Parts: sequence; structure tokens; C-alpha cells
Amino acid sequence: MIERFRRLFIGGRDYQPVAVRAALEDLACQKQIEGEFPFILNRCCHILINRWQTNSNTRWAIPELVEVFRFIPPVGTVQSRGARRVRQLLWDFRETEQYLTLQRLARVIEHTHEESGQLRPARERDGSNLVGTLINRYPYLYEHCLLSQDSSYEHQQTVRQIRDRIQKQFELDLSQFAMYQMRSLQTGKSGRIIQPVPNPTLLSDQELQSALHQFVGKIQGDRTHYDLANSFLKQSLRTSSFRLFKDDLYDYLIDSIDPRYGNRQFNERLYQQLRDTLTRYDSQKPNNTLLLRTSSHLLNFLVVESLQRPNHYIFVDLVTNLGPTSTVVLLLKITLLCKQVKPYLEKRFSILFNHYEASEEDGVPWLVKSMENMHIALSVHFGSIDISFLNRLL
Repeated sequence: MIERFRRLFIGGRDYQPVAVRAALEDLACQKQIEGEFPFILNRCCHILINRWQTNSNTRWAIPELVEVFRFIPPVGTVQSRGARRVRQLLWDFRETEQYLTLQRLARVIEHTHEESGQLRPARERDGSNLVGTLINRYPYLYEHCLLSQDSSYEHQQTVRQIRDRIQKQFELDLSQFAMYQMRSLQTGKSGRIIQPVPNPTLLSDQELQSALHQFVGKIQGDRTHYDLANSFLKQSLRTSSFRLFKDDLYDYLIDSIDPRYGNRQFNERLYQQLRDTLTRYDSQKPNNTLLLRTSSHLLNFLVVESLQRPNHYIFVDLVTNLGPTSTVVLLLKITLLCKQVKPYLEKRFSILFNHYEASEEDGVPWLVKSMENMHIALSVHFGSIDISFLNRLL
């Protein structure tokens, strides 16, 4: 099928039946086809991809199919008008969002073991060190980075199946690593040797342990971040006005901010941001709708506003001064208050990923560590993983 696909779209001369190729060339010569052709070609690709994805023995073919587009001959090497138009449209396709999402999907498939679904260690990736090659590591980005505006229902289901499979494997690997860490501490004094379990993240073992402590461990007395969020909601949603609720929310958020950083400028900016949020509702009683809208505004402010306005100075400043784990804790606290905002948070991170996709990993270590921390935080609190047993040690 890959060879037939290549002959039809790339080669053309020896495709059988000839009538199919002739129909393609007629289509390419229609007026205003430039805007429609990327969607047509993308759909042709996904007819194959959606089928191959369902069988672990054929998933290898997906990156091979996408690879076909890397070797398009120059337009001038064909004579007929129809063939030249097809060739030009193929070149144009490589500049589209549809082709970009195909490349990302190919990377995800390529960097997973077809049989087990396990993520390959970073050292086993191909020679590229671009941020874009890390897409396979972050299933929470898939719906935003692997789907385009014309994605069919079948393709959406395909991406969700891939996401769920890789997410499940990561959660299993993380829980096994956490169990290994606990057993290592328990058996360390006895001198007993246990089989080591690899760290499933790009963080160091110490960084991962610190992240797990923050996301799972007890923060205030015997209470975790999850406990604190539930306690806040029970109390603050009963306040008499939305304005007072925002004051309480401010206190809840800055409680995890290092005063040496917060008192310089950040706390004041955060307070002003909350104060200016949805002011026309200040006298109303807070409710879930206002909580959702406020949380969305906060994520715009703390991470990034939009793909069109990708300013993220505050996020970089937070990560630089507080570290990626503490920054993700702040975002997690918002998400635990309003679970409906989780897809919105994932979208913010996909915007950052898109922005730096062509950058070298070494040039944006703060982003890589932030994405790793976010994956852990979301897996612990919103996945099926249960590593609450760590509370006995953290």
C-alpha cells in the first residue's frame, strides 16, 4: 500500500489503473483546489493510518508512509500540466498544518515499542535533539498536537487510542519506579539487593523524587495538595461575593510561592490579575462557572495566552526562579480546584511545545523539565496510577 501510495501521488507514470491517476490530475487542475487539496491528501493518509493503528504488527508502516513525503522530485521533472500541478500541490502540502500533525504522529509511533508500547529512553532516539522529537513522551499534548481542523471522527479515535496506550504504560512505569524507590529505602540497611527499575522520565532520579514528594506528599501537616484544594473549595465557594472569593484564591495560591520571589513583584501582579478578572460579577456569589472562567484566565496569565499571542515571559520567570516542579505545583493547585480546566492547561502546554518544536532541547531545558513535571502531576492526580503508598516515606 505504501508503494501504491507513492506511485499514485509521487511517481504517477506507472500507476495502475491509469484512470485513477488521471482523475487525480484532473482534480489538481481545478480552480481553487489549493485550499482543498491538503484536506483531501490528509484524508487519504488517515484511511491507511486508522487501519494500521489497530494492529501492533502494522503500526510500523505509519512512519514509513509519512516518510514518502520527504522525497518529492522537483516540479520541473514532469512534463504534463496535470502532473506538474499534482507535484506542486505535494510540495505545498509539506508546509501545511496537516503535514505537521502527520509528522508528529509518525514520531509518536516511531518512538514506541510496537509490542509493549514502552517509551524508548532518550538516549535511544534518533540523532535529532529537537524538542519536536519528544512529542511521544507527552500524551497530554496529543489531542492538541496530533489533530488538525479536518480530523475525522475515526482519526480522533485513533489518536485517543494511542494516547491511552502510551499514558497507561507511563503510569505503570512510574508506579514501578516509585515502588522500587520505596523498597530500596526499606532494604538499604539490610544490604539486600533488589532489581533496579529505570527512571521513566527525562529528570534525574533526585528530581523525580522531589517531584513525587511535591505532587503526592504531605504539604501541610498530614494534608496533600489534593486535600488542600478540597478544603479550599468547601470554604471559599460559600463566601458572600466573587470579589472575596478571589481574595481567598490569591491567599491559596501564594501559599506555595517562595516569599523571596513572590514579594519582589509576582504576588502583586497575581493579585492585580485576580482583581481585574470578571469584575462585573464581583458582587455575585461565586459558582462553578465563575471558577472555571477564573481558572482559564489564570492559566493564560501564568503560562501563555494563545497561539496568536504566545507571550510566556511570566512562565519562564516562574520556572527560572522557583524551578519547574514548584511552578507546576502552582498550576496543579488551580487544576485541582477546577478539574474542567485540565484540557485548557494541556492546550497551554501544547502552545509552548509548538512554539519551541524546532528548537534544540539543550536550548530550552526549562521547557523540557516543565513538560516532564506536568506529565507526572497529571498522571498522579488524573490517571489511574496510585502511588499513595509513598506518603509513608515522603
